[in-house]
Amino acid sequence: MRLTKRSHRWMVVVAAVLATCLGAAHAADELPRLGLDDLWDLETVADPQISPDGTRVVYVRTFADVMTDRFYSNLWIVDADGTDHRPLTTGKRQDRSPRWSPAGDRLAWIAQEGEGEPQMWVRYMDTGEAAQVTRHETAPGDIAWSPAGDRIAFRALVPAKPPVLADLPAKPEKAEWAAPAKVVDRLDYRYDPVGWLPLGHWHVFVVPAEGGTARQLTEGERSFGRPALRSDSGLAWTPDGRFLLTSANLRPERDLEPLDSEIYEIAVDGPLAEPRKLTDRRGPDNAVTVSPDGRSIAYVGFDDRYQGYQTTFLYLAGRDGSNPRVATAGLDRSVSSPRFTPDGRWVTFVYTSEGRTRIARVPAGGGEVEDVAVDVGGGTSSYAGSAAYSLARDGRFAVVTSDPASPGDVAVGAAGAAGKPKRLTDVNGDVLAHRSLATIEEVWYESSHDQRRVQGWVLKPPGFDPSRRWPTILEIHGGPFADYGPKFDFEKQMMAAKGYLVLYTNPRGSTSYGEEFGNLIHHAYPGDDYFDLVSGVDVLVERGWADPEQLFVTGGSGGGVLTSWVIGRTDRFRAAVTVYPVINWTSWVLTADIPAFGVRYWFPGLPWDHQEHYESRSLLSVVENVETPTMVLTGEVDYRTPMSESEQYFTALRLRGVESVLVRVPDENHGIRRRPSHWMQKIGYIVGWMDRYRDGGSQAATAF
Repeated sequence: MRLTKRSHRWMVVVAAVLATCLGAAHAADELPRLGLDDLWDLETVADPQISPDGTRVVYVRTFADVMTDRFYSNLWIVDADGTDHRPLTTGKRQDRSPRWSPAGDRLAWIAQEGEGEPQMWVRYMDTGEAAQVTRHETAPGDIAWSPAGDRIAFRALVPAKPPVLADLPAKPEKAEWAAPAKVVDRLDYRYDPVGWLPLGHWHVFVVPAEGGTARQLTEGERSFGRPALRSDSGLAWTPDGRFLLTSANLRPERDLEPLDSEIYEIAVDGPLAEPRKLTDRRGPDNAVTVSPDGRSIAYVGFDDRYQGYQTTFLYLAGRDGSNPRVATAGLDRSVSSPRFTPDGRWVTFVYTSEGRTRIARVPAGGGEVEDVAVDVGGGTSSYAGSAAYSLARDGRFAVVTSDPASPGDVAVGAAGAAGKPKRLTDVNGDVLAHRSLATIEEVWYESSHDQRRVQGWVLKPPGFDPSRRWPTILEIHGGPFADYGPKFDFEKQMMAAKGYLVLYTNPRGSTSYGEEFGNLIHHAYPGDDYFDLVSGVDVLVERGWADPEQLFVTGGSGGGVLTSWVIGRTDRFRAAVTVYPVINWTSWVLTADIPAFGVRYWFPGLPWDHQEHYESRSLLSVVENVETPTMVLTGEVDYRTPMSESEQYFTALRLRGVESVLVRVPDENHGIRRRPSHWMQKIGYIVGWMDRYRDGGSQAATAF
């Protein structure tokens, strides 16, 4: 527990101990409910890295600070048996990407203190001393130790000067002029959540592990991956230390073909050489890893058919890219994060099925897929699909494991071992053990449209009584090609804490149910997913749980799209909150940060060539039907679903006389979670709007 946590939490613990000593037995629903201010005390864990000998795990631990209204992250370490749990770094810093040296004697990571550029540091584990390794002009990323442990590769931006369009007078010395104009000459000039992208290109470097001058291995007006954009490129050393492998999109028309990457080989020593392309096909090839004997590579990708959702497969090939073959052909689920096991016999990877994220493995020579761990990945959202993990030489692995009552903890397991991975930490037990949380129940039902089975989950508020009806919120995920799962979700828990039954589902178009189910909304979104959503509400009404006179709906991004779609087709919901939605697909394609992706994959072509198609899917096509009181809530620097989309919808509603309000959150991007206080406002406004239209108005619900 951080020493900076508020003292009243300790008072709660003391009170609980005293109550136990006095023989008081309290039911879970008699504990205080979760409150918005609990956000300041919740912590999340991520990026668990097990030492090569399997004895220790270093991970990233993130917390919120009430005085600065910011999130910070430190590195913590714990023995594989759960003992000696302690911080390696402390304070209001941004520490990330811990990586053990091959011998396990050193730890490299990226650290940022204050407003300066993040830099790479190395800690000597025997003495605890740390040394700064890079003093690079821009932040390093994707760090990777060489097999001998003498060098560290990384990726960084090489800045470029803006285009010169005019010969302008120079600013006099000490003069205070306004900021210069921004000149844009490429399609991908901004990206959420990064914002405006700096001018330049991402290149690969290598630096001595003890520090020194970094040497650039790639050059030119092209980018070898973009760590700032969360690409799945990574850097992989060959066992002999002579080459680095990575993925990159070097096509001249890469702005227009954003997914078409290949695997490249980069020489580490000798004169600067042109990288050698190892794969060559239309579609992404990413996340390459090299076998311990140096004879094979594994990577993920697919043959691009320009569909909205396409299954990402695991591929195995020769070290030179020869004889590529699909290793997961029998698994109709997308995979990510492949790793060869240290003995070279298996390739491990991550995939999600029916909302539950797993680590699995497949024989390196081909064979059947088998699960290694289920319910991995953590955080404060019920979105599934991603999970960081690491492997030790003895076959053990470290991962974050989660459940509906906890944001996640570090765990260690072994492939083939009986039982679940052993949880090593209890990061939020000091808070959540003293809160009454909503309970979760899985539901399956048939869509009224075509009787397809749809999966969902119901959060039941503390003190839930199945014999009475409850005000109910339908909460819709974004993406749209994404999926929810049975995980801890702070926003939904807060809705339940205010006395709402919360239903969240995976309608058609959701991932983790196979490519056919995902592509039911290909060039048809929003559409029949409406029936999947309201059919779930009907099930809860039929059970006698949901009050049909007190139904509410909300969702963000794609969930905001579907919220507006739902209230444009029915008036059964008392109030709605559409959060950072897309309202006009033509304006979205021309103002968002992923225009080429939208045109290539979500629509049949350019908007002026398919005007009727774009308009038929626009939310403005059904706005004339809306009678539901609606809040529109968006961050002002959201580049994924720009503020202009929300402005259009709010204006359309007001012009029609619909009771509505526009909430603009300053300096927030997509998700509205950059600042803790803004995240709290987001949740508070959503539930507060619904409370206004609940029976009894705002007085009906307890305060946060």
